[in-house]
Amino acid sequence: MKIQINGVDADIQLEAEKNVGEILCALDAWLNDTGHRLSGLNIDGKTISAGSIDACFNRNIDTISILDIHTTPVLQLFAESLVNTIQDINAYEAAAFEEKGLFVEQWKQSPQALLLAERSPELFDWASRTFSGEGSGTQAFRVLVEERLRELQDPAAEMNRTGPLVNEVCARLEELPLDIQTGKDARAAETVRTFSGVTEKVFRVFNVLKTEGFPVEEIAVENMPISAYIAEFSTALRELLTAYEQHDTIMVGDLAEYEMAPRLRSLHAAVAGLITRRTL
Repeated sequence: MKIQINGVDADIQLEAEKNVGEILCALDAWLNDTGHRLSGLNIDGKTISAGSIDACFNRNIDTISILDIHTTPVLQLFAESLVNTIQDINAYEAAAFEEKGLFVEQWKQSPQALLLAERSPELFDWASRTFSGEGSGTQAFRVLVEERLRELQDPAAEMNRTGPLVNEVCARLEELPLDIQTGKDARAAETVRTFSGVTEKVFRVFNVLKTEGFPVEEIAVENMPISAYIAEFSTALRELLTAYEQHDTIMVGDLAEYEMAPRLRSLHAAVAGLITRRTL
């Protein structure tokens, strides 16, 4: 039996696999490592429908000449799930009152919900609250989903778009010690929340760029390989959040002003610079 991946002969040596299901199980970890997922099967020129794929798993490989395994990048599937979630928001808004009560349980069984639960648990939880009539409403959730979709569809543009936001939050971080000292607790809390959100966004977009083949590992930030820099950044971020939760105002102020603000500026500038050089 010849095995193909998306129509191209694959150099895969079978060991003890006897049927299609065993082959797919053996390939599952490899596909995940490549950032792809199984999206279809073709056996001897015949496309296997979704309804018959389970039965196909038990088919003996001795009865097959060519097994063509179709895969799709996970990021593409995730983007499609976000597009479908936006359509779900539209459907929820248009649903009658009595239909809204049943909406969330039906939605949780959809392919987009299952992928959200795996790839972005916070989005899944937000969607569950929204479709249960809780949370901050459909408009706020729509804005969030559309932002995540932009990150996947054009990560370079989204990274560049975050520049003014990075500058703003870094300026507020430098003012954080004074805000704490003068009792501006609400402003201080907002600064910490905003900084955490902006940092997570930069990390997300960076990971999408890396997956899409941008040579991000070529970047050195403050004479440090970017992977090591991000690891140290993440550690410092956890220290900041822990200090804030423990009301250690001195540690929060020092970390915010002297660690987090310059680190975020440097990281964003390095990645934005790579994007600029790549697109010239």
